[in-house]
Amino acid sequence: MPSKLLRITVLGIFCTLLINAQSEPDHSATVPIYRVTVVDRTVSAIDYQYRNGPTNIDFRGTVLLPLAKGGAIVESKAGHVTIDAHIDHLLAPTRFGREYLTYVLWAITPDGHPKNLGEILAGSSDKAKLQVTTDLQAFGLIVTAEPYAAVRQPGDVVVLENQPRPDTIGGSEPIQAKYELLPRGHYTYNVQDGLAAAQADAPRLSSGRYQSVVELYQAQNAVQIAQAAEAGRYAPDTLGKAQDLLGQAQTALDRKAGMTTVVTLARQASQTAEDARILAVQRKQSEALATAQQQVAQAETERAQAEAAAQTAQTQAAAAQALLEQERAARRQAQAEAAAASASAATVQPASKITVITRPAPDRDDARKKELRRQMLNELGASLQARDTPRGLTVTLPDSDFEGTRLSPAVYDCLARVAAVLRAHPDMTIEVDGHETGSFERAHAVRSALLEHGLPPNAVIARSLGDSRPVASNATAAGREQNRRVEIVVYGSPIGDQPYWDQSYTLIPSK
Repeated sequence: MPSKLLRITVLGIFCTLLINAQSEPDHSATVPIYRVTVVDRTVSAIDYQYRNGPTNIDFRGTVLLPLAKGGAIVESKAGHVTIDAHIDHLLAPTRFGREYLTYVLWAITPDGHPKNLGEILAGSSDKAKLQVTTDLQAFGLIVTAEPYAAVRQPGDVVVLENQPRPDTIGGSEPIQAKYELLPRGHYTYNVQDGLAAAQADAPRLSSGRYQSVVELYQAQNAVQIAQAAEAGRYAPDTLGKAQDLLGQAQTALDRKAGMTTVVTLARQASQTAEDARILAVQRKQSEALATAQQQVAQAETERAQAEAAAQTAQTQAAAAQALLEQERAARRQAQAEAAAASASAATVQPASKITVITRPAPDRDDARKKELRRQMLNELGASLQARDTPRGLTVTLPDSDFEGTRLSPAVYDCLARVAAVLRAHPDMTIEVDGHETGSFERAHAVRSALLEHGLPPNAVIARSLGDSRPVASNATAAGREQNRRVEIVVYGSPIGDQPYWDQSYTLIPSK
C-alpha cells in the first residue's frame, strides 16, 4: 500500500555560542540556556501505513553536528508504531554548553505538536541506540540536546533530523507545518557552579557512576529551571517535592548507593521539577488573565458610573431649563398684565383733583432671578467649590486640582457636570480667570475642557490675571498655594447682578 510522505517545515539552527566544553558560563544573571540563530530547513513527516510492514529512514546531522548520522526501522503495528533507532558519531552534548547533559528523540506531528519519545544515551564509542513505541501515525523525527530528559518541549539545539531513503515506502504529499509553532525557550535558569564541579571531576568514572552523576546533574538543571520559572511562588509544593527527591539522590550518590537507586531518584526529581515548571507557567498565565479581566470589569464599572453621572447632570440641566422657561412665561404674563392695567387707567377720568400715591409692589422678577441664582449655585456646588459673589456665581479650582498646568482626570469629570449645568442656560456669560503662576495655561486648559463638553466657544472667555487679585499673603507657602487657582465666573441677566444673600435698602432722607 502506498504511504503518504508529509512535508513539514522545521528550523535548522546555527549556534552562536562558542562550542567549547571548557568555556565558562555566565554567572551574573538569569540567562537563557539557548543562544542560537535559526534558518529555514525542512524535515519530512512520514505517514506510516497501518500494518504495511517495516520501512527504513535515515538520520542526518544538522550544522551543529554534521558528522552525526544514523537510521531507524519504523513499523506500524496493531495499536502502536515501533521505532528502532541507531545513531553514530553522537558527541557529548556538553559541547553546546555545560547546561546540555543529554539528547532526546522527538516525534513532530504534521501540525507541529512535539512528543518526547525518550532519552538517547551515547556510549563510549559515540554510538547510541533506542527502541521506543508511539501512538502517533504520521510524524517526523528529530534529536535535540537538552538540560534534562524530562523536558516537555524541544529546545533549539536540533542535532539530527530524519530523512526518507529512496526505498522508503510511499509517495509524498506536500503538507506544510511550521516548526516555529513549537513553543521553545522555556528552559532558562541561573547557571550555578554545580556543572563546573562536575567538569573538574578529573578522575575517570565507572559506567554506572558516570550515568548516576549525569542523571543527578540533569535533576539539578530541572530544579533550577523550575525555580527560574517562579515555581517557588506558583507551585511551591511540587517544587519542594522535587527538591526533596534531588536531595535524596545526592545523598544516595554520596553514600555510594547503587546506580539504580540514584538514577531512579534523579529521574523522579527531574520529572517532578518539570511538572512544577509547567504548573508555574500555567498559573502565572491564569493570574495575568484574571488581572486583565479584573481591570476590564473595573473600567466597565467606572464607565457606567460616569454615564450615570452624566445622565443625572443632563436631568438637572433639563429641570433648570424648564424652570427658566416658566419664569420667562411668568415675566411675559406680568408685562402683559401691567400693559393692560396702564391702558385701562389712561381711559378713566378722575372725579376730582386728588392725587393718589401708591407704593411699588415687590419686583417679582427680582425674586425669580434670585431663586434661579440660588438653584444654579447649588447645582454648580454639587461638583466643585462654588460661591455667590457680586461678580457672579464663582466656581474655584484650587492648585491641587492641577498637575502642573494640566487638569487632573477627576476634575475633568467634574467639569463635565459643570458644563452640563451651563449648557442649560445659553444666555449666560462665562469667564475663566487664572491667577498666579501658570495662570494663562491653566485658564485655557479649563476653557478647553468646558468646550469639549459642549459649551460654544463664543460663550467662554479665558483670562490671565497673574498676581493682581491674591486672596492670601504670598509671604508663606500656604498663602501662595491658596492664591494659585482658577475661577469660573458665571453672570448674566437671568440671574441678575445681586447675590441672593444681599438685599437693597431704601434711603429715606431725614426731614
